[in-house]
Amino acid sequence: MPDIIQLLPDSVANQIAAGEVIQRPASVIKELVENAIDSGATKIQVNLKDAGRTLIQVTDNGCGMSETDARMAFERHATSKIRTANDLFAIRTMGFRGEALASIAAIADVELRTKPHDEEVGTFIHISGSNVIMQEPVSCASGTNFQVKNLFFNVPARRKFLKGNAAELKHIINEFQRVALANPEIGLSLYHNQSAIYELQPSNRRVRIVNMFGKTINQNLIPIDTETSLVHIKGFIGQPKYARKTFGEQFFFVNQRYMKHPFFHKAVMQAYEKILPPDAIPSYFIYFEIPPDQIDINIHPTKTEIKFENESAIWQIINATLRESLGKFNMVPSIDFDQAGSVDIPLPKKDLSEINVPEIRINPDYNPFKSERPSQNYSSYPPAEKANTANWEKLYSGLENEKISQPTIYSEPREEAVQTQMQGSEMFSGKNFIQFKNKYILTPVKSGLMVIDQKRAHERILFEQFMNVLKSNEVASQQQLFPHTFELNASDAALLTSILDDLKALGFDVREFGNNTFIINGTPGMLNTNSPQEVIESLLEEYKQSVPDVKEKAREKVAVSLAKASAINYGQPLQPDEINELIDNLFACQTPNFSPTGKKILSILPVDDFEKMLK
Repeated sequence: MPDIIQLLPDSVANQIAAGEVIQRPASVIKELVENAIDSGATKIQVNLKDAGRTLIQVTDNGCGMSETDARMAFERHATSKIRTANDLFAIRTMGFRGEALASIAAIADVELRTKPHDEEVGTFIHISGSNVIMQEPVSCASGTNFQVKNLFFNVPARRKFLKGNAAELKHIINEFQRVALANPEIGLSLYHNQSAIYELQPSNRRVRIVNMFGKTINQNLIPIDTETSLVHIKGFIGQPKYARKTFGEQFFFVNQRYMKHPFFHKAVMQAYEKILPPDAIPSYFIYFEIPPDQIDINIHPTKTEIKFENESAIWQIINATLRESLGKFNMVPSIDFDQAGSVDIPLPKKDLSEINVPEIRINPDYNPFKSERPSQNYSSYPPAEKANTANWEKLYSGLENEKISQPTIYSEPREEAVQTQMQGSEMFSGKNFIQFKNKYILTPVKSGLMVIDQKRAHERILFEQFMNVLKSNEVASQQQLFPHTFELNASDAALLTSILDDLKALGFDVREFGNNTFIINGTPGMLNTNSPQEVIESLLEEYKQSVPDVKEKAREKVAVSLAKASAINYGQPLQPDEINELIDNLFACQTPNFSPTGKKILSILPVDDFEKMLK
C-alpha cells in the first residue's frame, strides 16, 4: 500500500494558520499594533483605505529590527518572546505565537520598512503570498512601517465573505478601542481614507475613555479599586441610568490585554440586579492585575479567551467590588440611618405647667349598632342656591321630540364581533376591546379572543409607511425650530455616516459637524417625536444588531430599525381613539400578522380553549 500522509507545504500551512488568526482586516490591525506595543513604541499610527481591503499601514517609533530579524519575523513560529515551554506561563507581552506575520504574508502583499535607532540604514522586504519578492537596504525612519495591500488577493473565497466597508470599519474600530483602552500611556491615531477617526494623546485611563467615547460618558463613570491577594481590580463602571440595550462599552483587561469572559460578565450583571431593566447592559471598563502564572492565555489563536486559576473566587471579588461601588455612590436603594439626626424634634419648654392637655370630644348619643343615618333636608337651600335652582325644568325644553342615539358595540372590519356586554372599569366607551397590562390589546372575534401586541403592531405600521416613502421618493420632512446637536463615539459616528443617505430618503435632515458631532435639522413628517436624538440613538442600537451585507437591503434595514426605534413602548397606556386607529391601520397593512422582524403580532384564543379551562 503506498504512503498517503505527506507534510503540507509551508505556503499551505501558512494559509491554514491565517484562517485561524486572520479573519478580516481588523485581525491584521490587532496583530500589527500589538507587535508595535511590544517593540516599546510610544506613538503608533494606523492608516486605512477602503476599510483595510486595499491598504493597511501601521507605523510605530519602536525599537525596529535588524536585517536578519526582519527576515526571520516572517517565518512560522518565529518569536522573540518564548525560549522554553515554561515561558508560556510567564507571558506579559502581546504577540508570542510567531504566526501573525507569516499568516498575513500568506494572504496579502506585504511591504516592511524597519530600522533600529542605532543604525544608519534600514531594511526593506517585499513578500507576496509567502513568496519573497525583494529584500534590500533602504533609508527610512527609526521604527517599523508595515504596509499590507490587497488582503486575501489569493484566497477569493475568503475575500468574498468580507462584509461591506461600514461593517468592516466597525470591527476595526472595535479592535482599535480594545488596544487603546488597554494602553492609555501610548499615543495612537486611526485614519480612514485620509480622514481622522481617532487622534489619542498619552493620558490616564479615565481621560482615554472620555476621548474615545465622548465627553458625555465622563459623568457616567463610577471608579472601582479593590486589591486582594489573588487579584487587583481597578477601572470604571457605568451608572444604571445610562445603560444601553446592546453591547459596545463592556471591556475586560488582564495585564493590559483585552479578554472576553462570559463568566465574569455574569458577575457584573448580577451586581446590577434589580436596578436595571432585564434587557439593559451597563458600561464597564475593568482592569485586572494578576501574576502571569495564574492565568493561561494560550488557549485561543486570537488570545482573547483567558483561563484563570481561581475563577470562582475572582467572580465573588468582582461582584462584591461592584456592589460596594454602586452603594457608595448611591446607585442602589439603601436605608440611611444618619438621616434620623436631621429630623427636627421640638423640645419641651422648661415650665411644664403651661402645656395644655389635649381635649377629646365624644358624642354620648352615638350608637354603633344603629344603621340608619340622619336624614338630610335638601329643601333648606340658602338664598343664593334657591336662585340657581329656579326654572331648572327649562334646561330640557325642546328635547321632548328628539331621539337619543344609543351607544353601539364596536364591530371588527375583518371578523364579526361577539355581541357581549363587558362590565368593569377597563371597558372603553362601549367598544369591545381592552388594553391589558399596557402591552396587549384584547378584542373578541367570531372564533374566540384576539390578542394583539401593541408594540409589534405599531412597528409593522411604521415599517410599511417608511417603505412606501422610499418607493415613492416623496419625502415630507418636518424642520426643527431649533436644530439639535449631539455627539457620538467613533464607532456609532462611522455607522451613522454610512446610512446618512438612507436616512435622508426617509425624511431625516442630519448633517456632520466634525469630531463625531452631528446636527439634526429635520425629522420625517410621519414621525411624532419630541426627542429626535433618542430616535437616532435607538436606531443605531437596533441597526448594530445585524448590518446588512447587500447594499440593496440597506434601506430596508434602516426602515426596520427606524420602525422599531420609533414604535410605542410596552407600558404606555393608550386612549380608545388611539387603539381604534392602531387596529384599523394594522389591518390595512399588507402583512398584519407579523412584525418587520418576523415576530407574531396577533393570536386568537379559540372559544373551545375557554370552555376546556372552565370544565
